[in-house]
Amino acid sequence: MRYSPANQRLYILNRKNFAQRMQPNAIAVFNSNDIMPTSADGTMPFYQQTDLLYLSGIDQEETILLLFPEAKEEQFREILFIKETSEEIAIWEGHKFTKEEARELSGISTVLWLSQFESIFNSLVFQVGQIYLNSNEHLRAAGVVETRDARFVKWCKEEYPLHSYIRSQPILHELRAIKTQDEINQLQKAIDITEKGFRRVLKFIKPGVMEYEIEAELLHEFVCNRSRRFAYQPIIASGFSACVLHYIENKNECKDGEIVLMDIGAEYGNYNADLTRCVPVSGRFTDRQSEVYNAVLRVQRAAMKLLTPGNTIPDYHKEVGKIMEKELVDLRLLSISDVKKQDPANPLYKKYFMHGTSHHLGLDVHDYGLVNQKMAPGMVFTVEPGIYIREENIGIRLENNVVIHENGITDLMQNIPIEIEEIENIMAR
Repeated sequence: MRYSPANQRLYILNRKNFAQRMQPNAIAVFNSNDIMPTSADGTMPFYQQTDLLYLSGIDQEETILLLFPEAKEEQFREILFIKETSEEIAIWEGHKFTKEEARELSGISTVLWLSQFESIFNSLVFQVGQIYLNSNEHLRAAGVVETRDARFVKWCKEEYPLHSYIRSQPILHELRAIKTQDEINQLQKAIDITEKGFRRVLKFIKPGVMEYEIEAELLHEFVCNRSRRFAYQPIIASGFSACVLHYIENKNECKDGEIVLMDIGAEYGNYNADLTRCVPVSGRFTDRQSEVYNAVLRVQRAAMKLLTPGNTIPDYHKEVGKIMEKELVDLRLLSISDVKKQDPANPLYKKYFMHGTSHHLGLDVHDYGLVNQKMAPGMVFTVEPGIYIREENIGIRLENNVVIHENGITDLMQNIPIEIEEIENIMAR
């Protein structure tokens, strides 16, 4: 394993918290992700299903976790099923978890081979009346590809039609929104690696550099520091492309006088950083670029103060919109008279700031958390306001990752340069 996993106490606590929220007389089952095919005999890199990872720490394909908190025999209260390895698998694919290694990482005493799952499940399922099944209920989930969890739902309902079925996701959305210190430590490692990449490219960017060369420099630094990949498809957008919110081609030359927007993050141990910074290709911002940049920075800092326990994302976004509205008036992009006449359901600021300010962050980049769930200590959010002036070829977005506490926040990216003067000084070295 390239990364150092979290301590087993994290996974023990996560299972305990989930089990406490289960209804009586129930079993819960979680499946790993598939290794996805490309074409011919090709496959994509394996990404673990994050709910299974959250509850077990096992980052390996063909894994099943079964939770049966009320089992009379203690050995059946938590069961981990893993892929049985062989000499041939070891030769072609390398090392797979042994039972002892899986126990040590997960804190689960009963570890069996995957081939035993159906017989064990059948022996236990008739002791309960309810089965918790997992699915992807994220608001942005496409749901086009059938997952192992989805196949298991079909199989289970065919084999055991008289049982009652319950969704696991409401519990997981509640639990995963609150991060423990062990999780925040993993996030911080991903963020620290991201900082190294950003500082590296500050010394690399100059007129004539290609966007994909910046991407390559970042990936080099990430991998050298034990990250396996970008946390998401990186955005390296210079000039007008910075006004395209999900520009991922990274194909253009960075030219003198332009700004390059970098929305990037390293993954570490399946936890994800999410950073956005904008820097001048020439090494110095123009007066207008500085004016817009500092407006975005003021909005970001004001938004951070609104991330307080008890607030909700919809209310928070309304307040950030009001702050942004004032900055756009000061930038001469909106007039006070037009703002007074605007449709409240379609505020004018959305012409220049058309996306949300914050989302949950963790094992998934857009991590779990319900829209109207009240903010609480332990939640980790991005803070990423932006101003996009297409007619001026200026796109500025600034993004940091913060943890909410009872009284204030911790900015996990506080050491990453963001002030204009600091960025220009580093680029000048």
